[in-house]
Formats: sequence, structure tokens, C-alpha cells
Amino acid sequence: MNRYSEIKILRNENEFVGTIGTQYYGDVIYPEIPILETDIWVETEFGDRLDLLSNQFYDDVTLYWIIAIANPNKVNMGSLFLPPGTQIRIPVGVTSIVDSYNILNK
Repeated sequence: MNRYSEIKILRNENEFVGTIGTQYYGDVIYPEIPILETDIWVETEFGDRLDLLSNQFYDDVTLYWIIAIANPNKVNMGSLFLPPGTQIRIPVGVTSIVDSYNILNK
């Protein structure tokens, strides 16, 4: 899934910010993911990464962002790596989460 395929591409119109006409993506809006009884809770081990966990639980490395936004206080948004011993939530119902993302970003 290319989560940026529906994001608006804008052009810079402000000469004080950068080169006029430079393209950039508009804001990306992520859905809130409610905690469900069926969610999976794991304790991370050395070497765990968001993309690897996403592949393990969703069979899709590109859905790592779902785990990241479900654990905002435990995941460094600038890294795929997780500190060992951190308890994180793996949300279920990925299809509805992706559908919500797509609706928010149309």
C-alpha cells in the first residue's frame, strides 16, 4: 500500500520558504485507533523493529505506521527501532484502520 498515493501534491508559492514551484506533500492525517480487547500486546526484544513486527502480524512491512500511531508514547516517530522490554499494542482490524486513513486523506 502506498499511503501517500492520495495525498495532495502542492507547489511552493512563497519565495521566502524555498524555490517557487517546488512540489511537496500536503498534511497527512492519521486515524485514531481505539483500544480493543482483541488487540495483541507484546514486549519487545532486542532487534525488534516496527517494520518487522508489521510483517509478522500483518504480512505487510508498509503498515508499520499503524503500530507506531497506536503507541505514541512508546515509539520514537523518527525510528523503526524499539527499545527492548517495551510493551506495545499491535492493533487488529487493519482493513478498517487503512480505510479510515484513506477517507481522512482524500
